Formats: sequence, structure tokens, C-alpha cells
Amino acid sequence: MFPYLPHIEQDIDSMLDTIGVKRIDDLFSDIPETIRLKEKLNIGKPMSEIEVRKYIEGLSKQNKGVENLVCFLGAGAYDHYIPSIIKHLTSRSEFYTAYTPYQPEVSQGTLQVIFEYQSMICELTGMEVSNASLYDGSTATAEGAFMACNSTRRNKIAVSKTVNPSTRKVLDTYTKHKGIELIEIEETDGVTDIKDFRNKMNKDIAGIIIQSPNFFGIIENVEEVEQITHDSKGLLLMNVNPISLAILKSPGELGADIAMGEGQSLGNALNYGGPYLGFIACTKKLMRKLPGRIVGQTKDVEGKRGYVLTLQAREQHIRRERATSNITSNEALNALAATIYLTTLGKEGLKEVANLCLQKAHYAANIFEKSSKYELRFKQPFFMEFVIKSKVKPKVINDKLLHNNIIGGYDLSKDYDKYSNDLLLCVTEKRTKEQIENLVDEMEGI
Repeated sequence: MFPYLPHIEQDIDSMLDTIGVKRIDDLFSDIPETIRLKEKLNIGKPMSEIEVRKYIEGLSKQNKGVENLVCFLGAGAYDHYIPSIIKHLTSRSEFYTAYTPYQPEVSQGTLQVIFEYQSMICELTGMEVSNASLYDGSTATAEGAFMACNSTRRNKIAVSKTVNPSTRKVLDTYTKHKGIELIEIEETDGVTDIKDFRNKMNKDIAGIIIQSPNFFGIIENVEEVEQITHDSKGLLLMNVNPISLAILKSPGELGADIAMGEGQSLGNALNYGGPYLGFIACTKKLMRKLPGRIVGQTKDVEGKRGYVLTLQAREQHIRRERATSNITSNEALNALAATIYLTTLGKEGLKEVANLCLQKAHYAANIFEKSSKYELRFKQPFFMEFVIKSKVKPKVINDKLLHNNIIGGYDLSKDYDKYSNDLLLCVTEKRTKEQIENLVDEMEGI
């Protein structure tokens, strides 16, 4: 017997007797003998607690992360500074143990946090309504596509090839099984090909998904895309980086109908890929098509301020065929981290972070532009990511950089055949002048 199993032999015999079987193996009689495991699992001998701890710590030390490496990798997940107050507050048990706030009378704290989060997302995006967050940026984009199709009653959606390739893969999976046709708009010189979009856009397409700053870090010409889209009575969906919205025009200002994106940048650690949170916001006209839940502010019978679930459009609460989505929960703890981050920095602090990213990225790009071995692939305005062209394969560069404790850029050949020797570099506010210059020196030596 093992000390972590609570049942003694008599308990097990009693339970088996109650359900009318003699051995535990009899419970698996429906599984054919030919496919049953005959030997023991190859997981080693049992360990004591101290042995397990030592083993797991040994495994964890094999990981290399931004705590001990200098990171110039972005492509959708970013190494921003996270104020210490965030971990302190999100670690409080009333937050990390809280579940879905079904009963508002005992969930006022959770509901208030979500309401504050929604309010901040609306301010950032310039939209009128936000939900209580979603799983991540990619699925939030897919949910935005569903909203557009449901609202326009059209079953085609356009997406620019400058949208993050991972997001487009998720979008392809989601739309494929909903009977929605995904139409890709070509990319030219790092931005959406307006001519191709104009030729493909028609009254059968629900709308277009455009990312700005896009996957290459470039700020798109959204004004022209908006005009073409709305002339065809379609909807404009913008996937945005929330940090950039402190200094760039918001989706609302650019005429977007739906704004969505990845909220990891807002106080959430990289966590080797997750968990993250997706945000989505829209105009008031589309409010009832938003997936998940929306928290609203009201007054109780005594006239005191209170918070309630105002709208729940998920299939758990309403008839399945009328549900806008099967989203069953929001990323409340990650959304809380985003709320604390935005509150801690405030408008001016967020603007300072965005400006530092912008200035440091351009400082790095200017040095590479003077390099004899590398050149900037695009001459378009960018935020904090830019593409450099090399004569050396990106994998070779990244392997050498990692050997010198630097996480290099993203290898674009993974997703774009015509950029086989190109590297997407990211520079956040955390990078110092010395680190940037050291990166260039190391790459010059390769």
C-alpha cells in the first residue's frame, strides 16, 4: 500500500463487494485482453517526498527562461516587466480559489474585479462593451469571427496573412468545423495587400480580421481597410497589442466593430506558453453577440452599489442552439493580473512603457541598418518588433546566441517561404542599451 492512498484492503474489499465484483481488474472487463498493459508502467520505483522534490527541482533547472537569459523573442508573447504587487495580490486565496460568480450576493469582490477589467479594456480599445475575458488571443480572434458571421448572417470571413500565423491556424480549425469559409488576403512588403483585399471583398464576406501592429511589428493602414470593409456592409475586426494602444490610435478611433487580442502583455508572465488571457470588445450594437459573460453595475434594495452578471450568452445558461459560443469560463485570475497591472501603471505609466518599447526597438533597428551583414527587410513604420534579413540561417544565429545566454528572434521561415533567411526581433522596455548593443555585436560575429 502507498501512504497517499486513503483506502485499506478492507475498504477496497467492501467496495468491490457492494458493486458485485471480486477484483479491481473485473472493472475493466470490457477492455480486450489483447490491448491491456501486461507489465508495470515504466515510471521508476516509488520515491519519498524529499526524493520527488529533488528530482523535480533537477528537471526544472534544465529550463532556460527570461529570468536568466536576455530575450529578444516576441511573435505574440512578450517579456515585459511585471510589478511585484501583481503576484502579491493574485496569490491571495480569495482570488485564486474563486470560481464562477453564480451567486452575486457572495461574489461581489470577483464581480467588481471583472467589471473593472471590462471598463479598462473598453478604455484601451475605444470600444463600448467588453466581456469578462476569454482563453487567449487566438481563440478570442476566432470568437470575433463567429460574432461577425452571426451578426451579418454571412458564412465567409477574410483574414490578412500579416495576422499571427498561430492565430490563423486556430482560426482555420474553428471556422472549418462551423461551416465558415476562411479567405486569406495576401501580404506585400510586410503589410496587408490592399489591392488583393479590394478584389476579394464582397457582400458575401462578413468582415476582415486585421492585426496592427501586425505579426511583423508593422503598423497597418487600417483606414483604407475600414473603408473597403464598411462599403461592403462588412465588419472590421482588429487584433491588437494592448501595450501599443497607449500611443497608437485605438480600434474604436479607427472605426473597428470588434477588437480582440492577447492580454499576456498586461502583467502576465510568459509561463512557457500559458495560461494567458484573451480580450474582446465591440460596439454596443454587437453586444448581444459577445461570447461568455458580461458583468454590470447596479444598485441593491438599499440603494448601495452592487455588481451582477448582466449578460450570459454561453450555452450553459441559454438554449444551446441560441448560444453564441460554448465558452464555459473566463480567465479570471489572468484578467485580475491585467487589471492590477493597468491600475498600477495608470495611463501615463502605460504610455511610458509603450514609448520605451518604441524607442528601444528603433534604436536597435537603426544599428542593424548600418550593419554590413544584416539589413532591415521592411521600410514600414513599426512598434517594437522588426524583421532583419540575413545571409545566415536564423537557426544558426539563434543557436549561437543561446550559447551566449541570449534568446534570439523568431525564425520567419517557419511560416513564410519567401522570408527563409529572416528573423523577427522584439525589443521591450526591459532591454538595456548595453544588451541591445551586445546583441548586435554577437550577431556581427556570426
